[in-house]
Amino acid sequence: MSESDRHHSNPSRKTHHLEMAEKAQVGMAQLNELFDYEPLLRGFEENLNIDSLEFGDKKMRAPLWISSMTGGTGKAGPINKNLALAAKEFGLGLGLGSCRPLMAGDEFFKDFHLRPLAGDDVIIFANFGIAQIEQYLEEGRGQELLEILKRLEVNGVFIHVNPLQEWFQSEGDRWFRSPLEVIADFKELLQSIGLFIGVKEVGQGMGPQSLQALWELEVDLIEFAAFGGTNFSKLEALREANSSELKERMRPDGLCFVGHSAKEMVRHVNCLIKESKRPAPRIIISGGVHSSLVGFYLLENLRTAGAFGMAKPFLEHATKDIDSLYAFVEGELDQYKMAKTFLKARPLN
Repeated sequence: MSESDRHHSNPSRKTHHLEMAEKAQVGMAQLNELFDYEPLLRGFEENLNIDSLEFGDKKMRAPLWISSMTGGTGKAGPINKNLALAAKEFGLGLGLGSCRPLMAGDEFFKDFHLRPLAGDDVIIFANFGIAQIEQYLEEGRGQELLEILKRLEVNGVFIHVNPLQEWFQSEGDRWFRSPLEVIADFKELLQSIGLFIGVKEVGQGMGPQSLQALWELEVDLIEFAAFGGTNFSKLEALREANSSELKERMRPDGLCFVGHSAKEMVRHVNCLIKESKRPAPRIIISGGVHSSLVGFYLLENLRTAGAFGMAKPFLEHATKDIDSLYAFVEGELDQYKMAKTFLKARPLN
């Protein structure tokens, strides 16, 4: 009798089935209606290819991106170390948290310099705010930013554009040129040292006109950071509401709840692909993507090269230990492979 036969004929296994049958009851409200389940069309494929985005001579081995989260605090170092090791182990892409602290000096440089841990093959993007980019360009200090990026040994840089988050902060930044002009100027600088440029929001996404403008600017990468995950406008509103020093300045929270979902942004991107003569940028679908099943569904509906990104789930496991993080990533990628083998995503519409 084979090992598999012994397992399936194990009396205790059948007993467990009987004992757990009641607990395993499900209701129709729990049915996932994003997919058609097709169990007859394929067999299990242990070596199923699920590679993803390419940047120059580097390629992600899985369509899962570690979205930008934390950096520049005492607690960030161990977290970022675990994230870098996971990116290397599974071939994921990695976005750094806001690199603004590096503009003030090298105190936190080791927390951001993840290349030695991640290895040469991992795709890493730095991350600066539009206000800081504008300031440095206006002051003629663009080369200083390039030097920071060279030292970080990154493949590219995200510019995050977040007016609502900044508005909710007493000390929030302001910018006075169109972000599109700043992005265009910075893109020229990055191209001079062979780095890619990406643009992202921080929890509310962006509408069709902004997406189209980035399309026409021919940026290399757009990350949605759509409504439905961590909302940094709400985070700042809560922070100020809980501060005894700031309560007199409380602002209404209505602007926390505007934005665009990842589903909606996929539709907008697909329309642009259909209508535009320009090549599509790479896309990272993030914001409310809490599992690889949701990521798979949205990627299957996206009509160009993409990956799906998560932040909070990574943070929860990276904060614990590396074993917890590895188990989480392995589970998500295994689930993605099963979905790709046996599920057919239904159309968004």
